[in-house]
Amino acid sequence: MKNKLAPILLQKQREIADLYHCLQNDSHHSIAEILYGYLQHKRVSNFKSVLRSSSLAVIAEIKRKSPSKGLLSPIFDPVSLAKRYIAGGANALSILTDKKFFGGHLGDLTQVAETIGNDSIPIIRKDFIIDKVQIAEAFHAGASAVLCIISILGIKARELIEFARTLGMDVLVEVHNLDEIQIAIDCGADIIGINNRNLNTFEVDMSCALKLVTAIPDSIVKVAESGIVRPAMAREYHNAGFDAVLIGEALVKSPDPEQFIMECRYG
Repeated sequence: MKNKLAPILLQKQREIADLYHCLQNDSHHSIAEILYGYLQHKRVSNFKSVLRSSSLAVIAEIKRKSPSKGLLSPIFDPVSLAKRYIAGGANALSILTDKKFFGGHLGDLTQVAETIGNDSIPIIRKDFIIDKVQIAEAFHAGASAVLCIISILGIKARELIEFARTLGMDVLVEVHNLDEIQIAIDCGADIIGINNRNLNTFEVDMSCALKLVTAIPDSIVKVAESGIVRPAMAREYHNAGFDAVLIGEALVKSPDPEQFIMECRYG
């Protein structure tokens, strides 16, 4: 079976090379200053703390399309959608910034962060992060957290987690099996998301997160990801021990995302 992740990572490598080229021609660019430690400013992230709320926390995602499903929603106004999520009680926002495969853009994150602000709700950059420069870019755009995927990074995740923390950012570390959970723990992850989707095949197994949740220590924030299409499913994950759920497709396709979020949290 063809590895569906390979072309995405190849595209990321191209984007990173282009970004480094731009920074070499402009050493005073804010992203370069963040990357090389010249900008002495740390973001105070409340991403982790909001996921530890007494009720189930909802990370609501802005996502236009996916390689497996195609177009989900055109989302002409990400700020308006973010406001609807907040009105429904979302605890955090996830903004997918990959352009080629998911129809996102870093500008979506910048618009939402500038309009809403991280003080009111934390924002995570959802992308295929493989280099520190992408974290610096996320910080510059206004994110307070980033995603790191163990199946892509392996033990390199430790380096990226530590760099993000120097900026005051949180890291959601994504796993899909027991071996990846152990790597995440060894890398110092304090927020672990179990993705029901196998990123090599894009197949979803809704029992994956339920089977693995007990392998994560209680000291670590637990997030269930992918395939949550009904609020009752979110509550099932909460009852199984998850602190939060990350929901994208179901929300962007819902005619009433506010109600969907409220039902996830309160039934």
